Parts: sequence; structure tokens; C-alpha cells
Amino acid sequence: MAFSLRAQFEAYAPKSITYLKSYSLTALQRDLGAGVTVGIVALPLAMAFAIASGASPQSGLFTAIIAGFVISAFGGTRFQIGGPTGAFVVIISGVIARNGFEGLMLATILAGLLLVVMGLLRLGRLLQYIPYPVTAGFTSGIGLLIFSSQLKDFLGLQISAMPSAFADQIMACAHALSTAVPETLGIGALTLTTMLLVRRFVPRIPAPFAGIVVGSLAAWFLNLPVETIGSKFGGIPSTMPDFVPLTEISIATIRNILPDALTIAVLAGMESLLSATVADGMSGDRHNSSTELVAQGIANIASPLFGGLPATGAIARTATNIRAGAFSPMAGVFHVLTLVIFIKFMAPVASVIPLSSLAAVLMVVAWDMSEPHRLKRLFLAPKSDSMVMLSTFLLTVFVGLTVAVEIGVVLAAILFMKRMSELVDIHSLDTGLPEEAIISRRTGNPRVVVYEIAGPLFFGMTQRFIDVMRFTRKKPEILVLCMRLVPIIDATGLEGLETVIRKGQARGIRVILSGVNPRIMKIMTRLGTDKIIGSENIFQDFSTAVAATLPYFEEKANAVEDVKKATHMV
Repeated sequence: MAFSLRAQFEAYAPKSITYLKSYSLTALQRDLGAGVTVGIVALPLAMAFAIASGASPQSGLFTAIIAGFVISAFGGTRFQIGGPTGAFVVIISGVIARNGFEGLMLATILAGLLLVVMGLLRLGRLLQYIPYPVTAGFTSGIGLLIFSSQLKDFLGLQISAMPSAFADQIMACAHALSTAVPETLGIGALTLTTMLLVRRFVPRIPAPFAGIVVGSLAAWFLNLPVETIGSKFGGIPSTMPDFVPLTEISIATIRNILPDALTIAVLAGMESLLSATVADGMSGDRHNSSTELVAQGIANIASPLFGGLPATGAIARTATNIRAGAFSPMAGVFHVLTLVIFIKFMAPVASVIPLSSLAAVLMVVAWDMSEPHRLKRLFLAPKSDSMVMLSTFLLTVFVGLTVAVEIGVVLAAILFMKRMSELVDIHSLDTGLPEEAIISRRTGNPRVVVYEIAGPLFFGMTQRFIDVMRFTRKKPEILVLCMRLVPIIDATGLEGLETVIRKGQARGIRVILSGVNPRIMKIMTRLGTDKIIGSENIFQDFSTAVAATLPYFEEKANAVEDVKKATHMV
């Protein structure tokens, strides 16, 4: 029992415990430097993502603090930085619009519970099977939605309530274009230009932070009439978040919010594991997907209880953490402490940040998320992959993320099954016997027909197998199916095989199987297929199966030597 508990603990042990065993002063210095750097990067992004989601800026900061600490301290990735991300912007704004912040809290907590269960059941690997064209499609779609949602604040347009649908957003911005404020546009453009220049010439400086600083200073020194965090939200509090309990929970509410919770859980799991995989590639480390999902779940349970939003691993911030020289998950903890210090001592500074500067930051994030170079490559990929990517992209933009992911995965699965079925080959096999030995002189019909099946016999190609085995005019007396190249068979494939056997037997055709591997034989025995065909008609190898047809030849004596030669050749 003790060994079992120890094994379970080791299976889910956080990376922080692993690296604290060998912690040193040098490691502390590396983690402190990286943590401060990532904290500076996360500061404007956390507020920008929250505002874009329809929440207050402090909600984003509280998410980065609460969820960021849990993900770093208890996660299964050495360098993971957690917090609010752009992928959640569209989902959060939709949930808040439909169910309010209380509904978002419940959806996030349910998503956290689902993530914990997924981690405990070791389902992390399943999320990695979602095809790249699907993730590229919805990520690019989210990028476009984020970009369009920021046009109002970037231009200073007078729109009372920004619509949630992409087409409606574009129409609303087009109609309100005459209300654009030149000063607001100027600050947004200055922030955007600063970010691009810093990224190009001084990449060591966090571009979002530099852009926000330049834009804020310009607006403050010039006393420009631009909307800021202070004028719209009254600034951010200088205290840590209080516990915010859920007030009303009912079965009806849970049933209504469950689809959103499932979307948040899947997206959080996908993005966190994708970020962990990217971190592994950059550092040579290896993450524990089960531990990571459990930590993500706990983070999403804790975050809304302290006024936060859904959280996941942030790819850009995680990459920044690695480039800044982090040694262990403690860098993520120091990134949280950096945000805490800002709230405690510099909260008033946030009041002067222009919303157009935050909009500019999110526009750059949206461009990075869209990854146009990757989309261009996918258009050069096989047409099926391009179709899946384009369908997921259009559905994300014009219908919704949940529907886009569902349909994208289904499309990808169907196309995968189609490709797999095309790889399966069913062809007649030449036995090498002389024609007079296997052709009836009386009827001219083939007495023995041999078919070889190469590839998995599964539901995607079962009907094609049945069609190939449909003998109309010249039916054989014996049908030999060589299955030595069939690695697996599913229930539908087995049903198709039984259909061929029954139809053959009904027409007086003896069906013989050869080369059935032990795994498939075990399944056939368990389901009774061996009784349908008869165990006397199942042979381990092709030579024995062909030899069993000898009694059916008219010229038995002459055929023996021919059979031996033929089986030796095959």
C-alpha cells in the first residue's frame, strides 16, 4: 500500500519539487531575473486580455497571480508560465454576455474540475491527437476576432456596445468611423510602432511593456483627451483579491453552462500542453502531461474564487521565461511576486495607461496568434488539410469556437479514416498453380481464388472489402483470404468479415483464412467468428491453407508437386 501511494505521488509529483532538491544560489539568481522579466511582460498583457474579454483589468492581474502561482508551483512543466491568454478572449466575452460574471465563475470552476479528472485519468495524450490544421484554423480565427474587437479602442470610436459577432463588429466600426478620435489613434499608432521597433532592434526589452510605457508617457505629458484605465475602470485596487464565493448554483444553471465549461477545459488543456511541448523543444526537458492537467484544473478552480478568469499555459511568456535564463518553476513564482509588488506599490500608475495602447498590444498579439506564414504553408499542404484548416477558421470567425473545434475534429477524423482506408489493399494473389489445376474444365469457373488483405481491417474500409468479395457470375468453390498483413481488426471489420463468410457459405463457397495473427485470433474466438467459419478452415500460414484445397482438385496427383512449388514461391 505504501509503495502504491509512493508510486502515485511520483507519477504526479510537481516539477518544482524535483528541481528544489538541487537548488542553489546561482539557480535563485537565474530564476529571479527571469521571473521579473516575465512579470514585466505579463503585466500589460494580463490587463489587456481582461479588458478585451469584457472584464475589469484587475481580473486579468488576479488571474496571473492566483493561477500563475498554482501552475508554476504544482505543474508538470519546468518553465511553464500560466495566466490569461488571447485564446480565451472570445470565449470569456461570450460567456459573460450570456450568463454574466457569475456564470463565467461557475463555467471556469467546472472546467477546472474536468481538467483535474482528465489529468487523473491520464488523458493528456488524447488532447495531443487534435490535428494541427484544426488548431491552426481556430487559433488564426481567434486572432482575427481579437483584432476586430480592438478596433473600437484603437480608433476611439463612439460605439455604445461592441457586438460579439465578427461581421457585426466590422459593420459597427464602419458606421462609426466618422467618430474616430485622432489623439486616440495617434497614441495607439505610437504604441504599435514602438513595439515593432523594439522587437526589431532591441529584442531583449519586452515589446508590450515598452509600447505601453511610451504610449502612456506621451498621453500624460501632452495631456491628450484619450480614454484610460482610470477614466473607464477607476484604476486598479492596490490590495490583494478577496475570496468570492459562488452564491447560487442549480442543476439548471450547471446544465446551461456545461458546454462553455467543456470548451474552456479542452482549450486550456490543449494550449497548456502545446506550451509545455514548445518549452520541451526549447529546453530539452520533458513535461508530465498528467501533472500539468491537474495543476491547470486546480488553477482554474482557484482563479474565479478570487475574482480571476480562466487560465492556461502562455506560450509566449513561457518562451520568454526560457530565453531569460530560468532554472526551475520558481521563475514562475517570482513572476507572480513581480505582479504582486506592482499592485501593492504602483497601482496608481496603471490608471494613466491609455486603452488605445492596450488595444495596440492586443493587435500585435492577434497577429502573432494568426501566424500568417503557417497558414500559407497549410494552403500548400494536401487539399484535405487545407479544407479542414479553412473550415475551422471560418467557423471560428462566423459561428463560434466550440462548433469550429467540434466540426474541425470530426472533419479531420473523417479525412484520416479515408486516408487509412486508401492505404488498405485488397488484391488477388497468384498461387502459381497451373491453370488446369484451379479452373474447372466442366464450368470454366475458378475453383480456388486467393485474396490478400494488407492493412488494418476497420470500419473505414469494411464496405469496400465486402464489395471486392462480391462474386456474381463466376463464383469460386474455395475462397482463401490471406490475412498475414492485417495488424488489427475492429468490430465493424469483423462484422464485414463475417458477412463475407456467411454470404460465401450461402452460395456454396468454402471460405478459408490464413495467417491470422494471435491478437486477431483471440478477438475472433471471443466473439465466436471461429465457430461461424469453422476452426478447420483457419490456418496459421498460407502454405497449409493452399494445401487444404487439394481434395477439390480434379487432378490431385499432378497438383501435389505444383502446390509445393507454388507455396515455396509465395
